[in-house]
Amino acid sequence: MSVTILKGTVISAPALGRLDATENGYLIAEDGVIAGVFSALPERYAGAPVEDFGDALILQSFADLHLHAPQYPMLGMGMDLPLLDWLNAYAFPTEARFADPDYAREIYRKLARELAENGTTRVCMFSSLHTDATLILMEELERAGVTGYVGKVNMDRNAAPGILEEDTEESRRETLRWLESCQDFRYVKPILTPRFTPACSDELMDFLGKLGAERNLPVQSHLSENRAEMDWVRQLHPDCGQYWETYAKYGLWNGRTVMAHCVWCDERERQAIRDAGVTVVHCADSNQNLCSGTAPVRVMLNEGIKVALGSDIAGGDHLSMFDVVAASIRASKARRIQDDWQTDFLTVPEGWYLGTSAGAAYFGEAPGFAPGNPLHALVLDDSALPQPHPLTPSERLERCVYRRQKDAVRAVWSAGRKIFSAE
Repeated sequence: MSVTILKGTVISAPALGRLDATENGYLIAEDGVIAGVFSALPERYAGAPVEDFGDALILQSFADLHLHAPQYPMLGMGMDLPLLDWLNAYAFPTEARFADPDYAREIYRKLARELAENGTTRVCMFSSLHTDATLILMEELERAGVTGYVGKVNMDRNAAPGILEEDTEESRRETLRWLESCQDFRYVKPILTPRFTPACSDELMDFLGKLGAERNLPVQSHLSENRAEMDWVRQLHPDCGQYWETYAKYGLWNGRTVMAHCVWCDERERQAIRDAGVTVVHCADSNQNLCSGTAPVRVMLNEGIKVALGSDIAGGDHLSMFDVVAASIRASKARRIQDDWQTDFLTVPEGWYLGTSAGAAYFGEAPGFAPGNPLHALVLDDSALPQPHPLTPSERLERCVYRRQKDAVRAVWSAGRKIFSAE
């Protein structure tokens, strides 16, 4: 049996709005699985090696449940455009470059490394429609130690003809080729990825729904992000009263479905989300950058909807989930003002929970550093930041959400493996 023992100030989020902190504590894993957090080293581990990080923070690593890998090169571009114009001007031409496997390898290796260095160890990620590039992305994530799901994008209409589009038969054939080619990955698994309803014909959606049921595959896509998008969906599917029904009628709407944004979901659509057990991924940066709106996250949480966070690069302009947590808190304050102060904003402990435990729940994990979870953790150094007064562990975490010293992340573990060290 291999034992990992990390010593420092251990902080976790075992419930929404709650932080557990153990100063001079020990986070212990056996064979990569968490045994517990202890205030003193248990006798049974006497003599085992301890990685002592002094007073550094030992935190849960992040789960980013919505990001577009081929948009990584265009981070910070096109931020003055609304969603549909932005897709045509920037996203589709950028994604088209991933027809070149060498380019895909170069970009995806950098992306995977940056995710690991920033403490993101679980993802639900969009690739492009290119099968070979998608397999390269999965290889590079696996090599870097990042776990989770990657999807080959399906889009057989309303894309960029001559630049980025596949016909229906090609989309079906390449999806099957991709699924057959990625069976040997241990930590990165496939997820069906219809880009969004306007980009997929009824025939293709029907194929994906049947394929998902046959192979028990999870699903990711977009929902009610932008009003112009929603109007477009209504035109394409006049038989559907709401956007979510365009997924449900093809069997793509269940407890393994992840839907990004949900900015404009009304009470009926939110009820459909809750009833099906769909996970909403809040992407605050992207929603503001592209002027899509501000999602009613507090209302969703109060209604019992599962909500996690996503960077949504490159609509979002920050890959670091520390920044994504901060953006979600700021957005909730804007939403509170918009709601005439009738809803509460997210607190830092709540935002931290959404960026860690809530996302990890999609992968079947219990919240916080629960015994039985695979070890996903990061070590954060804040010793160089000025001290206005002696800080509590929660104050230290709050400041690190908004401000971090250079090279703050010192080490990262993913699924029990140490995947990054600043030493």
